[in-house]
Amino acid sequence: MVNANIEWTALSDKAIISHIGEYIKHQRLLQNRTQAKIAEIAGINRWTMSKIENGEPISLISLIQILRALNLLDILEVFKVQTQFSPLELAKLEKQKRQRASTIKNDAEQKESEW
Repeated sequence: MVNANIEWTALSDKAIISHIGEYIKHQRLLQNRTQAKIAEIAGINRWTMSKIENGEPISLISLIQILRALNLLDILEVFKVQTQFSPLELAKLEKQKRQRASTIKNDAEQKESEW
């Protein structure tokens, strides 16, 4: 079994671009689409598709357009910033939660109080 874990910090920028290009090419071929078709959907030149698949740099906007054309924008989920609460904030929020439901007066008491 091949170890799929890549030590990204050890790679050069060129090597990372090459890995991204390999991923895009792999996904495109899985979808049985040509470079020309993806380029057309993405609104870029086929030459740009060829560049990234061959490990050459392209603009970030072109990469996003390609990911959109391949329906792969969900891989950008790792860039989502999530709010993290400190333990003290969590304790305060927990303390503010309602501890029990309020009591309901019976109908007779409510009618008397309305008059």
